[in-house]
Amino acid sequence: MINKKISILLITLVFLNSCSFDSKTGIWGDAQKEKKKISELEKAQNEVIKVEKIYSTDEVFNKEVILKKSVILSQAQNNLSWPMPNLNYQNFLGNLYLPSAASFFLKKKIGKDKFSILNATSTLLVFNDNIIFSDDTGTIFKINNNGRILWKKNIYKKNYKKIYKQLFFSIYKNKIFVADNIGFVYSVNLENGEIIWIRNYEVPIKSNIKVFDDKIFLINQDNKIFCLNGLDGSLIWNIHSISSFIKSQNLLSIALTKEGDLIAITSAADIFKIKGKTGSTIWSRNTADSLYSDATDFFISSEIVIESNKIFFSSGSNFFSLNLMNGETVWRQDATSIATPIISGKNVFIVTENGFFVILEKDTGKIISSSNILKILKKKKQKTKVSGFVMGSSKIYSVTQNGFLIVSSANTGMTENFIKIGGSNISPLTVSNGRLYILTNKSKILVLN
Repeated sequence: MINKKISILLITLVFLNSCSFDSKTGIWGDAQKEKKKISELEKAQNEVIKVEKIYSTDEVFNKEVILKKSVILSQAQNNLSWPMPNLNYQNFLGNLYLPSAASFFLKKKIGKDKFSILNATSTLLVFNDNIIFSDDTGTIFKINNNGRILWKKNIYKKNYKKIYKQLFFSIYKNKIFVADNIGFVYSVNLENGEIIWIRNYEVPIKSNIKVFDDKIFLINQDNKIFCLNGLDGSLIWNIHSISSFIKSQNLLSIALTKEGDLIAITSAADIFKIKGKTGSTIWSRNTADSLYSDATDFFISSEIVIESNKIFFSSGSNFFSLNLMNGETVWRQDATSIATPIISGKNVFIVTENGFFVILEKDTGKIISSSNILKILKKKKQKTKVSGFVMGSSKIYSVTQNGFLIVSSANTGMTENFIKIGGSNISPLTVSNGRLYILTNKSKILVLN
């Protein structure tokens, strides 16, 4: 629970009203009204949001546990592409093939970093040896592994130039499906970058994007879960869930079962299983650790991972394993994951924001190992946070907000070494064909092998 002593300057963003777009001519309608709304959004984004959270000492995970038994991992799998956020529909990463990440294969700045005060970074995808990403002006780039730009596309007209943009991508049937933090959802030809269709759904998108069976799944800032037609972007179904008073700055998670059913968590800590075809709710439950109305005001969750008949994720200050069929709790642990939990063998691997690498038993949730990986850095560099991690060839690669890549052994739980990569506010890590891909907030692409 967050202590009641909270200092906050609350800003409610004023969203853009729906505006028309002609996919053939690129003409936007109602220019005067649009200009006013853009001005309001720009003003809101330029405000400084200050949120002070004060936690009691037992609310931050800081336990160190020495590993007393061997950890057996599944064999490393070599994935040749990374076509959607978190690799696949289930967000199941596992032990990926990454024999080394000690040297730079590519280190190049591409695009602009105009909004340095804003710290979110966009998705980076790898497909057919090409890299798909965007900068904070909303320009999408397709480059090859040598850094040569194959095409670039920006849909936003000049009125939007002062608005920070965060884009989320997913590749499906030779198309890139895009959603942004303004409320636009659109489809782009993967080969040449040409716009296929575009829609404005008015409210910022707050989740990654998944496309399955020509259906697009998203969550917006108001906790509306919805499904769009992948052929033209039209609405198929939507679910209105409870909206939290304070808008979460954290991305909300979605995952899809092999049958195409949606698992989604909102900023009110409600998790749903929804029939993908019809939008009917199969089950839902709340995962907040308090019944107080303000318990989810600063809600943060990890990505949801589906493995066999269970769901794994962190919600607020707890980590959960739920039964996929009925949503019942299998176990709960008082630790949180800063990024996508990793499952390999009989264990779950997470890294906390304050730098603890934790190994849990998959069946029971018991912590069998925990170590502070930030201790490997010089003392003055330890005052940072972990922003993401991934497993590669039985190593855990964790990135920090002050630009370090820390390497730990998934077999022993011990930290081994680190390298300085520079940059901050690093995107979720991507692994493909034995290489580690990183996008920093300075629009710099780093590829290590």
